[in-house]
Amino acid sequence: MDITTVHLVRHGEVHNPEAVLYGRRPGYHLSELGFLMAEGLGEEFADHDVRLVMASPLERAVETATPTARAAGLEIVKDARLIEADNKFEGVPVNKNRWILAHPRYWSWYVNPLEPSWGEPYTDVIERMSGAVAYALDQASGGEAVLFSHQLPIWTMRRFVEGKPPAHDPRKRECSLASVTSLTFAGKQLLALDYWEPVGYLLDEAADMVPGTSAAHAHGAGE
Repeated sequence: MDITTVHLVRHGEVHNPEAVLYGRRPGYHLSELGFLMAEGLGEEFADHDVRLVMASPLERAVETATPTARAAGLEIVKDARLIEADNKFEGVPVNKNRWILAHPRYWSWYVNPLEPSWGEPYTDVIERMSGAVAYALDQASGGEAVLFSHQLPIWTMRRFVEGKPPAHDPRKRECSLASVTSLTFAGKQLLALDYWEPVGYLLDEAADMVPGTSAAHAHGAGE
């Protein structure tokens, strides 16, 4: 029976001087440090049997995926199923002023944190991420696939795989910048889930080092 590993990789650090929740907005690229993270990931995966490289269509994910695809001699497959979760707070400078989230204009968005009411339902995130993983599993059978996505979709998928409810405390996510959540299968059966940080030595330099420390994360926003 073929052993296949699907790696879910969070993008590197983003240049975001306005400190907004950028979400699905175009035009947000990796910072200088983010490009270093991407190169480090490429060096790490150069020693792996990578047969497929997929990425969210957002710039930061594609830029993070590029060195890995180059090392593997593959084209990047852009897949909208890996995109960031939709969020009503997009464009709000939540990282500059956390108290802005307490404004009465936003209260109706907090009605149902289990859905969540401020963004894309967790069930929808799980459905699309599961589809992307299933596709990668077929395409890279017997080898490895590397999927570049975003913190919230990756963490939601991990909770689903672990049999945990999708609603969670964002401050407790284990999904740092350029981190890897690896799902290893025998055929279609999950054998193991592993979390690792190939470029962890760069995290101390990142503005967003610890998941959940920003106001955006405090309200379930992803990056």
